[in-house]
Amino acid sequence: MSTPYPFTAIVGQDDLRLGLLLNAVSPAVGGVLVRGEKGTAKSTAVRALAALMPEVSVVPGCRFSCDPAAPDPACPDGPHEGGSGGSRAARTVELPVGASEDRLVGALDIERALAEGVKAFEPGLLADAHRGILYVDEVNLLHDHLVDLLLDAAAMGASYVEREGVSVRHAARFLLVGTMNPEEGELRPQLLDRFGLTVEVAASRETDQRVEVVRRRLAYEDDPAAFAARWADEEAELRDRIAAARALLPGVRLGDLALRQIAATCAAFEVDGMRADIVMARTATALAAWAGRTDVLAEDVRQAALLALPHRRRRNPFDAPGLDEDKLDDTLEQNGGGDDGPEPDGPGDGGDGGGGGGLPPQGDGPDTPPPPADGADDTPGRGGSEQSGPGAPVPGQGGEQQPVRAGEPFRTKMLSVPGLGEGAAGRRSRARTEHGRTTGSRRPEGALTKLHLAATVLAAAPHQRARGRSGRGLVVRRDDLRQATREGREGNLVLFVVDASGSMAARQRMGAVKGAVLSLLMDAYQRRDKVGLITFRGRDAELALPPTSSVDAAAARLESLPTGGRTPVAAGLLKAHDVLRVERLRDPSRRALLVVVTDGRATGGPDPVALAARAARLHAAEGIASVVVDCETGPVRLGLAAELARNLGGTAVTLDELRAESIAGLVKGVRGAGPGHTDRRAA
Repeated sequence: MSTPYPFTAIVGQDDLRLGLLLNAVSPAVGGVLVRGEKGTAKSTAVRALAALMPEVSVVPGCRFSCDPAAPDPACPDGPHEGGSGGSRAARTVELPVGASEDRLVGALDIERALAEGVKAFEPGLLADAHRGILYVDEVNLLHDHLVDLLLDAAAMGASYVEREGVSVRHAARFLLVGTMNPEEGELRPQLLDRFGLTVEVAASRETDQRVEVVRRRLAYEDDPAAFAARWADEEAELRDRIAAARALLPGVRLGDLALRQIAATCAAFEVDGMRADIVMARTATALAAWAGRTDVLAEDVRQAALLALPHRRRRNPFDAPGLDEDKLDDTLEQNGGGDDGPEPDGPGDGGDGGGGGGLPPQGDGPDTPPPPADGADDTPGRGGSEQSGPGAPVPGQGGEQQPVRAGEPFRTKMLSVPGLGEGAAGRRSRARTEHGRTTGSRRPEGALTKLHLAATVLAAAPHQRARGRSGRGLVVRRDDLRQATREGREGNLVLFVVDASGSMAARQRMGAVKGAVLSLLMDAYQRRDKVGLITFRGRDAELALPPTSSVDAAAARLESLPTGGRTPVAAGLLKAHDVLRVERLRDPSRRALLVVVTDGRATGGPDPVALAARAARLHAAEGIASVVVDCETGPVRLGLAAELARNLGGTAVTLDELRAESIAGLVKGVRGAGPGHTDRRAA
């Protein structure tokens, strides 16, 4: 077994260390979600924590780590006799992103259950993690149904496996730690709320601290055992402090004043439900025990708020994480708190960072706007666009206008890709999935995961006499088993192609256009889609954001999008064609929805409208589902966006219609689903 990196050797990252240690002191806090950029010691800290956890006593031979002092009466390996047992180190169990449901919760031997009526159960990762740490790296990339199972087990302290009338239950209490890079997509607010604490991590910008990080890491890689030995005393001291805090925890008093401060804080920040209040109370109690006190002070409540509330106040993916600390201090002061003194020191405070609790400064996403396009507006019938107010031209930039703020987002109706796909689970288009309504059965390919009971019985019934059936049980063979085929919803790749030319800035339409795209982005977030953003203006098109699960990154790029110049519609569509071709190679099962946002007034070059039509027909020939959001306004309308939609084989909808019931089923008439995206229905 490799030597883990010592927890006390981690430089800085005080919030991360404090969040982990509070959960080690009080697992009832509910786990911690670590958000931050790659290369910030997230995984290192989690793996190092296991070495600090106290050993656990277990019943010898029990696969579910029952405590000999209080064995689980429902343990599948039981019943156990009380008494002494062996001991082992606390485990850190890692859940891979690509794990199956059976690997997580365990699997029943369906064949034996049907034929013999026995519960032959193979434990999963939840059983392995019982009384230890369950670590999920890139938890935001985990399938939603696995995250639901995981968080349900964490909340109930037990895992239930039920299939075709066969039920198994076992204890599953663990310290849940998830890490994620927000650039790769967010968790749904409902799932965020199930994590007790959240911490934001970022690489230090201080030269001395970065030097120390590199020095320690190189020393560890040269000789892990020797490096760990140098930190053995600090590790032992921290291990003793965790044990002492655990022993002190039951005696910590949470007074009425602290409870009032907790309730007032949660109300002031308008968090949903009561889970935040409970988590704050448990965290404040753990903070007091960590500091060696038996009374919860205002500083504990403040620190608990900074750890427990930021992820619970996000209403949509475009809200910035964090907490207004001035508002927090005012709330505490109004409720009998205020600044009672300095914040508690972070764990292992050695002068290499702050005391923990606050959130590091976070960027709002990509901060480099697209390069200015040359060429002036060439709107048909006009010498230039109307430029006033927020969209006034920037001096010396060839007619380019400053970015306009997006209008207020609104709820849109669902756009879907026709046919039946096989992509990743989501909430947009129809697809064959592991979860959903049962539509038929088939022979299993590999391990059986979802039994179709009626089809299995029908397959086995004709052979009972030949197989010598004599008792009540059905004689079932492997060839009789049938896998249920189910239909649910998949996530798609929604590729936005946005016209940022001077004609779009006329009459200050860009604010409304951005508001519409922002609304569609929010819809894509809720439906678990990947999104991409292409903009076109001047002479060319630009891939502003490659396909990603991070819709907030797309929103940030959209917000900083300037306008101006000609309208190269063909360039935008050709760029989209290239992007979709590459994405089909990377992820052939994920179908695409092309959303073109333009007034259709192609300009620049010889016969730009004909060029745009030819580029559109490329998409139609491959059966790409498409919608054109027609941004043309004014008393005189040329209808060019509607013509573009016809060439794409899709549908056109105006900005006003985007809010209306008439938008339902916009892409119903798209022909086929393109190469690699055909409707492969089972015979």
